Amino acid sequence: MLKILASRLRQGHRTNRFPVEAPALPDRFRGRPVLRPEECPTGCDACARACPTRAITLEEGLAVDLGRCLFCTECTDVCPRDTALVFSGEYRLATRTSADLVVRSGSSYALAEALEARALALFGRSLKLRVVSAGGCNGCEVDVNVLGTVGWDLGRFGIQVVASPRHADAVVICGPITRNMEAGLRKTLDATPDPKLVIAVGACALSGGPYLDQEEQLCGAPGMGLPVDLFIPGCPPHPLTILDGLLRLLDKVGDGGRG
Repeated sequence: MLKILASRLRQGHRTNRFPVEAPALPDRFRGRPVLRPEECPTGCDACARACPTRAITLEEGLAVDLGRCLFCTECTDVCPRDTALVFSGEYRLATRTSADLVVRSGSSYALAEALEARALALFGRSLKLRVVSAGGCNGCEVDVNVLGTVGWDLGRFGIQVVASPRHADAVVICGPITRNMEAGLRKTLDATPDPKLVIAVGACALSGGPYLDQEEQLCGAPGMGLPVDLFIPGCPPHPLTILDGLLRLLDKVGDGGRG
């Protein structure tokens, strides 16, 4: 016992200080893109043609739909100027609607707002999550699970992952929702007591991701017609992005709704 206590004292406190202080992100982190269409060569559409998920559009000016974006840098690799589209270190990406996921030059990005007052009173102090892996690569599930480790300590915010939908307040969907998983997901949603929240995590759950054109899947929660309360983009999203979205939903971060 004394050795255990000595070891704990030696290790010290390891949980990061977020949201008071965001932990350092690696140099390779790819966050919200910054668009500079004025630097695009006339008639150039190389980035849109290179995008494997058609996340980039040019019809109404250069725009990137983060609901489809894989953050793969295929677009930046082919950009002749290297500066028209650049991935920044901005980790705050979660939104309340799919329309807000579109990044446009000159427009602010509408970050997720908190739940309405009644829902906030129900879930603000205690939110139980049931995670469903609906046919993806497991990357998003791994980063959700990371939030339960000592470094992130999700429980300090009153948020916990539970094993049964009957104990859950929200269903977290990862993966594009394959047709083989459709019935299982519906049973999970039916078994979760009302009122409940639906949270879509990752490009697959938001739009189908890299499986976009595969007929064996439903293109995520919107494709299945589910009402989504929180969209968290990424492929997979960084744990910091996921936690930031959850805390915004519960009104536990105080930097406003736009970034």
